[in-house]
Amino acid sequence: MGNRILIPLYKREVAPRFDLALETLIVSCGEEGPGAEERVVVLPHASAEEMCNLILTEKVDTVICGGIAEEHYQYLLWKKVRVLDSVIGPYDIALKRFLEGRLKQGEILEQAKKTGVLNGRRT
Repeated sequence: MGNRILIPLYKREVAPRFDLALETLIVSCGEEGPGAEERVVVLPHASAEEMCNLILTEKVDTVICGGIAEEHYQYLLWKKVRVLDSVIGPYDIALKRFLEGRLKQGEILEQAKKTGVLNGRRT
C-alpha cells in the first residue's frame, strides 16, 4: 500500500491540539506518487482516544500534529507510528514539506510566521 499520513485539521491549519480536532486529513502515498489519495474524515466528537483508534484502524504511518498529550504521543510511538508534533501552520504546506523530507518537529511554517498568528494567538 505505501505510506499513510494523518493530519488533524482546524480549518486550513494543522489543528493546534490533537485531542480537540474534529476533522483529519488522511493521505495515502503509493505507486501513483505522493498524495495519490487524500480524504477528510470527520469524527463524531473530539477525542484523543478516537483519534488514536482512527490512526490504528487506517494503518497510518505518520501523524503531523500540533500539541499532543505525552501519553498519546508515547502510545503512538509504541504502536510504531511516527509523530511530528508541535507543527504550526497551514496543513498543505506541512504536507508538502513532509513529502519533500523537509518537515521538522516543532516547525512554525512560513505562512504562520508572516501572518503573526501562532497557536491561534496573535504574536
